[in-house]
Amino acid sequence: MKGKVTWIKGGSFLMESGTGHALPMHSKILGDDVSVAPSAMEYVLMGMGGCTSADVMMILGKGRHDVRSCVATLEAERAPEDPKVFTRIHMHYIVTGRGLNPAQVERAIKLSKEKYCS
Repeated sequence: MKGKVTWIKGGSFLMESGTGHALPMHSKILGDDVSVAPSAMEYVLMGMGGCTSADVMMILGKGRHDVRSCVATLEAERAPEDPKVFTRIHMHYIVTGRGLNPAQVERAIKLSKEKYCS
């Protein structure tokens, strides 16, 4: 896996993946308070949400469950001092579909958390 981050100006950066995709990023620590894109830590949090959501959909898909929607909302707290690591992350999943068994959805979420999601 490869990536590249290029500073544009102020707090603006362009992130590029090794697969050729580009995303804007913004950092307020450079004194530019006008946020024009998610911060690096917001991308880390959303990346985790994307990873686990993909796992849940993959697991339920393999079980041939009729999933119509999967939404993971995330709330995180960070340490007040550097390094401002995540100290708590709460994820809430809303999975809807036809004839879904709540126990199977819970199992998929647990497998993502304990086995699949990096």
